[in-house]
Amino acid sequence: MSGNTKHTLVLGGTGKTGGRIVERLRARGVQVRVGSRSAQPPFDWDNPATWAPALLDVEAVYITFQPDLAVPGAPDTVRAFGEMAATAGVRRVVLLSGRGEEEAQAAEELLAQVHPGLTVIRSSFFAQNFDEGHFAEEIKAGQLVLPVGEVVEPFIDIDDIADLAVAALTEDGHAGQIYEVTGPRLLTFAEAVAEIAAAAGRPIEFVQVAPEDYAAAARSQGLPDELVDFLIYLFTTVLDGRNAHVTDGIERGLGRKPGDFADYVRKTAATGVWNA
Repeated sequence: MSGNTKHTLVLGGTGKTGGRIVERLRARGVQVRVGSRSAQPPFDWDNPATWAPALLDVEAVYITFQPDLAVPGAPDTVRAFGEMAATAGVRRVVLLSGRGEEEAQAAEELLAQVHPGLTVIRSSFFAQNFDEGHFAEEIKAGQLVLPVGEVVEPFIDIDDIADLAVAALTEDGHAGQIYEVTGPRLLTFAEAVAEIAAAAGRPIEFVQVAPEDYAAAARSQGLPDELVDFLIYLFTTVLDGRNAHVTDGIERGLGRKPGDFADYVRKTAATGVWNA
């Protein structure tokens, strides 16, 4: 594909999934355009005037919506962008969606209505939230506090998502597919933290708190109300047990099994990110 003059647009190309996808595409010789407010041309979900320039000479698009598909208005915004992408001649669209989120599934349906080349990657909770988000600082301090109890979750390694997204962006046979992706094993958050503690070689405590207490503490730390509301929605609604099962999305899309949480923990602990 190195001789191809068309670009692949990666929205959120500096984020958790997007950054990995950009790296993999460039390694394949794909011409990548990073979609972000600081890029040239810039891309801003809140400014539709930036969409058309970002889509110029683009044949494939990876969509991750900020802050989340669950926020009010997100499905309609994604549909409008998909319609513009179809008009611009984009052949392949890959949407990162979320398991168990009604709003996310609404976005999937609206996007499918306007773009026939859509592939959906419907993801479980990222394993990397433990080391690339604000969880990391709490874990480093020795205590992770969350408003979630004994519900189990099949945490997925983002590297698997990136591999699947790259396949869908560059290869035929994925259009029309919904890949619901998970890791191969169910764990509670307490069990996940225990595995992290064992790999880090030091005590790390998991503490469950009431949602209202978590929200109050988050607001006192300066988190915006929109983000706090989303976190409470995530931990009290999406993580209510509805996703407490594993799926075969990675196997169907890539022909291999997904990485285990233990493998993620081992390679991440070796970086020292969780050291006190």
